Amino acid sequence: MKNSKNLKAIFEKNKLVRIVGAHDGITAKLISRAGFEGVWASGLEISASYGVPDANILTMTQYLERAIEMNDSSSLPVIADCDTGYGNVNNVIHMIESYEKSGISSVCIEDKLFPKVNSFFGNKQPLASISEFCGKLEAAKATKKNKDFMVIARIEALIARQGMKEALKRAYEYSDAGADAILIHSKEKSPVEIIEFCKKFKSRKIPIVVVPTTYPKFHENLMPNLGIKMVIYANQVIRSSVTSIEKTLQKISKNKNLLSVDKEIVPVKKIFDLQSMNSLKENEEKYLDSDNKRILTIIPAAGKPPKGKTDKIDKFIESRYPVCLIKIKGESILKRNKRMLNSLGLKIIKVITGFKSESFKKNGEIQLIKNEDYNNCEQIDSIMAGLNNKFQDTLILFSDVLFDRSIISKLINSKHDISIGIDKLSLNNRKKYADYLEAEHDPVLEGRSLLNNEKNLIKKFSKKYFKNSNYEFIGAI
Repeated sequence: MKNSKNLKAIFEKNKLVRIVGAHDGITAKLISRAGFEGVWASGLEISASYGVPDANILTMTQYLERAIEMNDSSSLPVIADCDTGYGNVNNVIHMIESYEKSGISSVCIEDKLFPKVNSFFGNKQPLASISEFCGKLEAAKATKKNKDFMVIARIEALIARQGMKEALKRAYEYSDAGADAILIHSKEKSPVEIIEFCKKFKSRKIPIVVVPTTYPKFHENLMPNLGIKMVIYANQVIRSSVTSIEKTLQKISKNKNLLSVDKEIVPVKKIFDLQSMNSLKENEEKYLDSDNKRILTIIPAAGKPPKGKTDKIDKFIESRYPVCLIKIKGESILKRNKRMLNSLGLKIIKVITGFKSESFKKNGEIQLIKNEDYNNCEQIDSIMAGLNNKFQDTLILFSDVLFDRSIISKLINSKHDISIGIDKLSLNNRKKYADYLEAEHDPVLEGRSLLNNEKNLIKKFSKKYFKNSNYEFIGAI
């Protein structure tokens, strides 16, 4: 309804409405991008795209489906070429109901007999009687519910060589029957008879529509003064596509490869753009539900690094940066871990800052929470600051560790209430800052073994090494 209103509004202004013929969704989208005001659901183009004659071979439903396709793929109003209305007055009533309900902005029906033949094919173009066609127009106007939905009457008298007098007679009768616009058609190579018709009819103040297929020199600048409110470039799109397709096929056939055409055709990326593939991906990211999307990741990074006595790295960290901001080959530990988390679908990330919190740059994809009292509390306090009031699956990662994707994947896919990342403990290399634990099943230190344990229950956890320690905590829960 909005498009119908927009089309009607343009008609009422002193502005030429430029419409281009299309036969599918992608051509409608290209017309929209080219700056035209509307799309003509062309009977010739649609029938040609099916490979059948433009002679009412296709059904109304087939034409309607294509018109809907164009309407859905473009924001422009669609004016549908509905031939003779697909039959008698009852067919016209059904057609109006169907097209209006589907969101089409306007329909155009012509005063030929059903089944009709394309206006440019042959010399025999039998016309319907004036009374019969006026009945169709009156039925169409009575049937439509949207006052802005336009019914355009197409006059074929000049095409049928019945002269200017007959064309004008029909135009007056059709306007009296309620037509919203008059489309006057001609197959002369000059616009002379069209200009004559316009000059004689424009006093009626009813919009005139022209289709300059056979008289291509007729310039848009001349049209408004003649009472012409709409010009339809009805079939140039499919004709140009046939030219291009034939040229491409001939080159491929001749050269036996794609090299000769590759630079002459648009890249696949352009097709993806016309298909709105980027929106598809964005919608999947935004709306496609997954368990991982709802997992909260908390990275406690508030504490001041421990003082080092001999380690140069400890001194560097203490004086310059929070550990997670140390860069490795130009990328910080935090950024690397964020990239890894995103690859698993984890997007809700909270980083708890404290020590040199000003070093953390704002990032829309990471929520920064400052622990003001980080010097007087424990790491668990930072973790608690990141938790939500509602229950939510939560991943906790220590900030000074680079995590392997496969390890985090195993953790978040675990079905147990609490799962902890652990690594086998080398008894000959006790680490200064390690967290020690004892688990039910010992790690395999030598040889080869297939581990079938679904879970390895943790018995004890400690900051200090103890006798039965067999694992260390890796900083992921």
